[in-house]
Amino acid sequence: MAPEDGHISKCLDWIPSLRTQKHKYLLSPRKESYEILVQSLRICSELNAGILHIQTPPTFNSDENLKGIHDLLSSVDLGNVRLAWEIRGKVSDGTIELMRDMGMIHCTDISREMPAVDSDIMYTRLFGHGKHNLYQFDDAELLNIERGARERGQDNVYLTFHGAKMYSDAARLKVYEKNVTFPKVTKAVGLASLRLVLEEDAVFPATKSELIEKQGWKMFDLTENDHVHADMLLGKLSDRKYSSVEEVIGDLQLEF
Repeated sequence: MAPEDGHISKCLDWIPSLRTQKHKYLLSPRKESYEILVQSLRICSELNAGILHIQTPPTFNSDENLKGIHDLLSSVDLGNVRLAWEIRGKVSDGTIELMRDMGMIHCTDISREMPAVDSDIMYTRLFGHGKHNLYQFDDAELLNIERGARERGQDNVYLTFHGAKMYSDAARLKVYEKNVTFPKVTKAVGLASLRLVLEEDAVFPATKSELIEKQGWKMFDLTENDHVHADMLLGKLSDRKYSSVEEVIGDLQLEF
């Protein structure tokens, strides 16, 4: 279930308006939208990509133009390409029916919600529970992701990690599937492991709340087998400003 090697050759993320145009055309049945869709399918063909990912913003109300969306997406020959629609907003009954009729994949972040449309393919973009993409999944969350994917029974599953530690998250899940145990996040344990995590990019001076906000989402190795979020220890700091990693670790050494 973990991301396959060479995953980029199998799917292509596409925002209907292209990122630089800020969702300008959305999924309206107009010449510009058609040209973007044709161009994207051409790229899929060059990459041998089987999935084209479409994203619409929370402000987009698909119910207002279901016929137009159908007309646009049915105006081209998709060939062997499947459309995966990520709807960042309410998914209405009408939209679900449209997706079923057109054989579309409902793309969600299954660490937050499962797809509303059954499909033979699961395509999920995994961000987690942090601010934007600032998040790293712990062991239990990775297991829930895998379990959620398996329980739906799809023939093909694409787990695409998009968090700040996406490569580490994907690699850790692949190691677990092979060895039935999660690897360590760092080369140390305890406070030494937390030190390595903070030394990556922590900026000082920083208060306890600032450290929790900017570093607490990261994982470290509490023990050889316990891999937890940094906020577990950072939450035990004093309510003051710290000038260095050494001060943070020193304070926590007194605590433990």
